[in-house]
Amino acid sequence: MTHDVAALAEELVSMAAADNQTSVQANSEDPQAQLAWRRLTAEHGDRLNEIMDEIGWPTAELVGEEAARAAWLIAQHSDRQLDVQRRALRLMEQAVAAGAAGPRELAFLRDRTLVNEGHKQVYGTQIAGVRDGSPVPWPCEAPERMDERRTEVGIEPFDEYVAKFSVA
Repeated sequence: MTHDVAALAEELVSMAAADNQTSVQANSEDPQAQLAWRRLTAEHGDRLNEIMDEIGWPTAELVGEEAARAAWLIAQHSDRQLDVQRRALRLMEQAVAAGAAGPRELAFLRDRTLVNEGHKQVYGTQIAGVRDGSPVPWPCEAPERMDERRTEVGIEPFDEYVAKFSVA
């Protein structure tokens, strides 16, 4: 079943909006809220998988900038569907290689997938928790080169990045 691209773009954007509205529930103390978040991200992961069946990675060229970013967000949050996350990563890698997607978003998705697989991340984009008011990243491959790698893909240095989240 093929969709017209405008409808697909609209669907992706509305999925991301729903994701943003409920993402606070991911870390809620309320089990019902956590369950609602898990259900939503699972439904979105399933739908993203169908979209990838139909058109491959939804690039900005295909669905527009906002919808492409929405697809990336949905892939980021498909944490309990590693098959979907890995597939999105592979397709997004191909899109970046073809100049059809951005290396910055790819870096975040690569780190998220690596952490979910139990590996060290590469760019230090995934935060494990907060210690003494400062975000602490999940373990990172060659941490001394992390900022260099971040710069290569257009991500600010780690200290600048975490300063945005630091609790005074």
